[in-house]
Parts: sequence; structure tokens; C-alpha cells
Amino acid sequence: MLYSVLCYQSETLAAGRTKQEDDAMMVRLMHVQEKLKAEGKLGPVARLMPTTTATHVRAGKDPMVIDGPFAETKEQLLGFYVLDCASLEEAIEAAKLLAREKDHGTLEIRPVAIFNPVGLSK
Repeated sequence: MLYSVLCYQSETLAAGRTKQEDDAMMVRLMHVQEKLKAEGKLGPVARLMPTTTATHVRAGKDPMVIDGPFAETKEQLLGFYVLDCASLEEAIEAAKLLAREKDHGTLEIRPVAIFNPVGLSK
């Protein structure tokens, strides 16, 4: 089963890290990613650009394009992992490995339903 691990954190806190602090965290996360990859659990991983670069398309009969972030939240979605795990419990254990290497934030785990599996091996 595929699970998404959505990484939420305050953009302000994330942007406040020095390059050295950010690089060190990314090295720690890469070690976890290498472990998950060796176990055959790691799928795509993405770090999203800041919400200030976002463009929204509002659904409806006449979709509306809106520039900029509009979520009034303390934490923003900054990136995600896709994991291939046998169970939710296994996905939770993988997310705990990632969480230990992050300085703040929340990891949300959600099962993924594939609608268009083009390019995926499963």
C-alpha cells in the first residue's frame, strides 16, 4: 500500500535555519531515505517551494486563478514522501525515523489511492 507522508512546518521557522543547519538536517534525512530505499519502501520525495510562489485554481464552472498563498495556518505543507509499506503501522515507523531528524513540524500520514499510475512501478 502506498502512503503519503506530508511534511508540515512553519515556513518562518524553516526559513530561519542557516544554510549549515538546513544542510545538516538534509544529510540526516538522506540517511533515513537511503535506509527506506534499501528496504524498498521509498517512492518520490519532494521539497516544495515557499507558499509565496503558489498559484491557486479555484474549482467551479468557471475556474478562477489566484496568485499567492491564502491559508491562514501556523504550519504549511513544505514537502512530502511517498512510501510503499505493508501496513499503516509500518508507515508510522518510517515516519518516526524521518521525524527524529527534523527540528520542528508535523508529519501527516495518509493512504494514497492511485488514479493514474503512469510512470509508477506498481
